[in-house]
Amino acid sequence: MNNSNSDFTQGSIIKKLITFMIPILGALILQAAYGAVDLMVVGRFGTTSGLSAVSTGSQVLNLVTFIIVQLAMGITVLIARFIGEKKEEQIGSLVGGATIVFAIMSAVLFVLMVCFSRPISLLMQAPEEAIGLTSVYVRICGAGIFFIVAYNVLAAIFRGLGDSRSPLIFVAVACVVNVIGDLVLVAGFHLDAAGAAIATVSAQAISVVFALFLLVKKELPFKISKEDFCVNSQCRRALKIGFPLALQECLTQMSFLALCAFVNRLGLEASSGYGVACKIVNFALLIPSSLMQSMASFVSQNVGAGNEKRAKKAMFTGIGIGLTIGCFVFIFILFRGDLLTGIFTTDAAVVQNGFDYLKGFALETIVTAILFSMVGYFNGHDKTLWVMIQGLVQTLLVRLPLAYYMSIQPNASLTKIGFAAPAATMFGIVLNVIFYFGMHKNENSK
Repeated sequence: MNNSNSDFTQGSIIKKLITFMIPILGALILQAAYGAVDLMVVGRFGTTSGLSAVSTGSQVLNLVTFIIVQLAMGITVLIARFIGEKKEEQIGSLVGGATIVFAIMSAVLFVLMVCFSRPISLLMQAPEEAIGLTSVYVRICGAGIFFIVAYNVLAAIFRGLGDSRSPLIFVAVACVVNVIGDLVLVAGFHLDAAGAAIATVSAQAISVVFALFLLVKKELPFKISKEDFCVNSQCRRALKIGFPLALQECLTQMSFLALCAFVNRLGLEASSGYGVACKIVNFALLIPSSLMQSMASFVSQNVGAGNEKRAKKAMFTGIGIGLTIGCFVFIFILFRGDLLTGIFTTDAAVVQNGFDYLKGFALETIVTAILFSMVGYFNGHDKTLWVMIQGLVQTLLVRLPLAYYMSIQPNASLTKIGFAAPAATMFGIVLNVIFYFGMHKNENSK
């Protein structure tokens, strides 16, 4: 373990933050490329029904993946806290306990996704022509859910240790495998949505094997024994941190599934266009997402070391970085978003529908930079209950009602539906600013 690179309690904040963030950003880009490549290859070599199936099915997979990522955030935060407090010997029991808990979760998800793939597709209101293919996509991804969960838990462990480069390496290997798999199974054997699902699961499986190899070879600051593999106090502490985030993510992603269902009612072309736009949205929000993940580790380590002033500076540095990049992304998506949607399909109607949604969404690329940096700061302080509350309030009281209202208008517009996202985020920023000042006012009064 390189102490100079993984010690966030001293040195230049912007240099350390960017150095830690870039590999996380690279890993997120490659992860987003999984779904993007699936959609791109199916859009070029498959059917419109297959494109809709991958679009809808990937929303379900995103729900599961994002919940696991947020739940695993407790592992990242706690490992970083132990390092800041110089209590590395407690990490072994945390990792062992987390292994048991996430293995049980994987088994439950396996049963749900494999056995109930068709009801899930119907619940998503997949277009009638795409229900069968959507069900197949969900079932195959469910069969490989063990690998998807294992990858995200391993990534959380590495990042908690201050190592953001190793997850980048093993996800890069997986991305190459996924691209090859898509080309062979979809373009070559014409397996359509099923081929895309098989390629995704196979790539995740290889990434897990590679990650385990790197973990064994890595010089770790802790030891783990057989006795650590049980649901212990450290594991429960990590779950207490991660559970509010996971619950928020679950309800938020379910709201996105509801949004997908709203759009699906507008027809196959709107459904496919929205699916394409969502892949572009995933890429557009990668900078804020990488800042949020980096901020949690950075702040948690400094809080553990008793350096709150440096933790605050890190948050404002992250906001500055995100806003600078977000402005450029906003301009490009707003005015030339059709170039991006055109990458995924040659269907002119689908391209236009995707661009229409992006026009409304574009402002999100700016305001999310502020929100996610603040959320990362609060996660680093174990204020995950607040993060859950503010997330649910902005999603359930602003984004979802506004999107639903826009979708039931006589001339429903994907642009207006897309604007529900930045509207909710701006409301969330106001809530977080109030909480930030309230939190530090209470601390100063002690």
